[in-house]
Amino acid sequence: MLNFRTIRITLLLGVLAVAGFLTAHQFIYSRNWTKPLEAVIYPINADGHLATESYIESLEDETFKPIDRWLVREAARHDLDLTVPVNFRLGEQIRSHPPEFPIDGNAVDVLAWGLKFRWWAFRNTSEETRNLTRIRLFVMYHHGNDGSPLTHSLGMQKGLMGLVHAFALPEQNAQNNIVIAHEMLHTVGAIDKYESNGAPMFPVGYANPARTPLFPQRSAEIMAGRIPTSHQSYYMAESLKSVVINGYTAAEINWLSE
Repeated sequence: MLNFRTIRITLLLGVLAVAGFLTAHQFIYSRNWTKPLEAVIYPINADGHLATESYIESLEDETFKPIDRWLVREAARHDLDLTVPVNFRLGEQIRSHPPEFPIDGNAVDVLAWGLKFRWWAFRNTSEETRNLTRIRLFVMYHHGNDGSPLTHSLGMQKGLMGLVHAFALPEQNAQNNIVIAHEMLHTVGAIDKYESNGAPMFPVGYANPARTPLFPQRSAEIMAGRIPTSHQSYYMAESLKSVVINGYTAAEINWLSE
């Protein structure tokens, strides 16, 4: 006779097997670039501030269209057959908060959090938006007037989901879009290209690592996010106008032919 522990383990293995199948499906179909992916932004009031709520109410599809236009530009630079790789749109506001990421957790803690996050996302998005080739980006907006740094954002290839922390300030929209684009690219296979101190990694984190002279770089690589002016100095790009997808990232997201 099966005991409770055996049943629980069996159920967990079943959940992991189903999740693995769906992940494999998403990995293939989200990276073949035969038709545009849809990316849905779900705003969340992270701090409960009235100003944050007012900002969220002001959001519209057009707020995120600079990301669409940037991806069109970069796809053309890399000769991608698909003219429009991704279409961003605004989804409904979500009132509940996702499970908190275990910053100091071990691998098991992170795995458990990932399953909880996917379940939370399932519970809080409509069936229409749970398409296997649709990216869901949950953006936690913070009022941001106290000068505190935001929690690190996360983009997950498993589940095509991202958890983004952003400022609820109109003047931050352009830089918010950089962070959103960065996390979106994580969902289709791109990896970070900066050191633990935030410095862009050479050569993979440079927009033009073959530039002569090397410094100052004119643009930021999207998975590094900062423009290096020397080996020790760099600054955050102000908007996607000064950000590119370099060859390393293009290869990771399957934009380059073999």
